[in-house]
Amino acid sequence: MPARRTLLIPALLDDWFPLLQYAFSSDNWEPVLLTEDQGLADLGLRYFHNELCYPVFLIAGQVLSALASGKYDPARCGVLMGQAGDECRGSCGIRLTRRALDKAGYPQVALLSLNVRGIDRDTGLPITPIMVRRALAAAVWGDTLAILRNQTRPYELHPGEAESLWRTWMKTLGDSLRQGKSLTCRQIMARCREMTAAFRQVETVPRKVQRVAVVGEIYTKYCHLGNWDLERYLAAEGCETGVGGITWYALYYMDSHAMKGSVPQRKLYRLLARFLGSVQREMLDILNGAGYHTLPPFARMKRQAEGLAPLNCTVADGWLIAAEAAAWARLGCRKILCVQPFACLPGHIFGKGQYAALQRKLPGTRLVSVDYDASTGPGTVESRIRMLLDEDLEPDF
Repeated sequence: MPARRTLLIPALLDDWFPLLQYAFSSDNWEPVLLTEDQGLADLGLRYFHNELCYPVFLIAGQVLSALASGKYDPARCGVLMGQAGDECRGSCGIRLTRRALDKAGYPQVALLSLNVRGIDRDTGLPITPIMVRRALAAAVWGDTLAILRNQTRPYELHPGEAESLWRTWMKTLGDSLRQGKSLTCRQIMARCREMTAAFRQVETVPRKVQRVAVVGEIYTKYCHLGNWDLERYLAAEGCETGVGGITWYALYYMDSHAMKGSVPQRKLYRLLARFLGSVQREMLDILNGAGYHTLPPFARMKRQAEGLAPLNCTVADGWLIAAEAAAWARLGCRKILCVQPFACLPGHIFGKGQYAALQRKLPGTRLVSVDYDASTGPGTVESRIRMLLDEDLEPDF
């Protein structure tokens, strides 16, 4: 059997990719999660106009930086890029990155498209049953761990214990995924119970902390490169951070974007959404039963969003932004950061365009919009975040 080629995976989902990467392991590909984080925007800007979507040239910069490091043989490398396949300009990212790789002297590097919309069929990564099983486990475990860590860290008696426990479980679960173990629904939930019990053992002390929710575009919400280490910044400020898990995003995608295909495809996604929804509810029952607060199950969250945003607004992150913001406000996270990459046209029209109306519909809650871009200084971003953190809100509504 020929040696496996290296599949480079650019950063996107910080709390999930350390697990999700194993879903892309196969006889042909060995996944490697990229960690380069210095000078990426400047490198990407050598090949792209600065008004292009910020995440696109961050991703391209990370790929080019990894190839230039000498750690990988370009002739035996591929790059995996996810594509939503809607009106997002990032859906052109794979073609733009192809041009950048060719110009940089890496025409031999393969580009693989990860999508369920039939985009760029000649470069599509085949989706197999074992990939789906591993991805399901990684999504559920990643959601569970992120919720447990974020709600334990601000109150821990011994600083760093929650983060250390998160890393320990990431390694344990990564080993299971690599070996293809514990992938039945029953075993996935058993792991969730074990993780929850482990975090319950962390010594905590009562503290008065600010609870801040983060909503917005997927890359800037979930990736430290896109949001300039926002999670660590909020943690250093002693905040309890609320960020919606990837199962909510997956269900939103199935509910809206994936429904634009053929009739058989739509039927398939309805079945998948029904199954994932039941798995998500079981996960939330475990967390809620142990005293952790979470966003409501996707179907309920969507019903609660009626009147807050048009539910036929499914471009980019669409109504999911408003739904998550309202759900976090109901949970007591009344300070909400709405993050977007500059030059994301769908995000600004269908995301940012909701904020003023949403602010009026959520009395006692403060929404602050933050844009990330290569031409924006850190002082500008931090001042807007500080404006939110330093504001005294009226008593709970």
